Amino acid sequence: MPEVAVSSPASRGLSDRLSDLLWSRQGLLILLLILPPALWLGIIYLGALFALLAQSFFSIDPFSGLINYEFTLRTYGELFRAANLDIIVRTVLMAGCVTIAAMIVGFPVAYYAARYARGKWKALFYLGVMLPLWSSYLVKVYSWKLILAKEGILSWLFETLHLSWLLDAYLLLPVVGGNSLSVSWTGTFLVFLYVWLPFMILPTQAALERVPPSMLEASGDLGARPGQTFRHVLLPLALPGIVAGSIFTFSLTLGDYIIPQIVGTSARMIGQAVYQFQGTAGNIPLAAAFAVVPILIMGVYLYIAKRMGAFNAL
Repeated sequence: MPEVAVSSPASRGLSDRLSDLLWSRQGLLILLLILPPALWLGIIYLGALFALLAQSFFSIDPFSGLINYEFTLRTYGELFRAANLDIIVRTVLMAGCVTIAAMIVGFPVAYYAARYARGKWKALFYLGVMLPLWSSYLVKVYSWKLILAKEGILSWLFETLHLSWLLDAYLLLPVVGGNSLSVSWTGTFLVFLYVWLPFMILPTQAALERVPPSMLEASGDLGARPGQTFRHVLLPLALPGIVAGSIFTFSLTLGDYIIPQIVGTSARMIGQAVYQFQGTAGNIPLAAAFAVVPILIMGVYLYIAKRMGAFNAL
């Protein structure tokens, strides 16, 4: 019989021994796999957050304009000044309005896709929802500025339908109006809604996909009217997806500074305040304190969303 050569452990290569080691110690393998992203998250992301938090506890010397590196809560106290508090309230209200509107507009679209769209129509649905996300963010915002301008397509449409008086009457309203829709809070709201709407539709549609049609049919068989079926069966089951979508729409609106900079009034939102205080004003501690506000708000929001099971729909 021919002899079979058996390689000794000493003759095996380093890669073979390393492979055996990782195979026998699964914990070490998992550690090596997650170590690079964990270091990236810990150093780049969490490190930047801690640096931001540390800056917020410093202050600006009113005479020299230099940063005073002594621990103080005075910068956070400045957030409660009337002008700064208006910025926070204005941003939270806008984020809340955009989120509620996205729920109202996105739910019927998501329901149709989950219940009725099949085959090529479902593919067309995903294409229609995702297509706005494939174009440039700035191109979309500037396109809406042209649409909402006084000489834009929307004004031309109202004029063609002989409804210019209705648009003019709306623009005369004190809070939502302005010289044109492109320089009003209504314009800012519409652009926010358009840009972030896909982030509400997709989680809601995923949650509605999990609702068995037999439950809706059973509700009707037991004598429930369509409104009762919606309130007591469909909406509670779809709520985790709706809340998951609201996490995106609310947080993205809360921190955005480009849309209010291009479309809307001169009144600032939190993102603009952070950008201006850090850049032109040079007040880094106040910019850091403003940046902490959305983090705290989203921390509370995420806690509530987790209690409602929203993360199961992500």
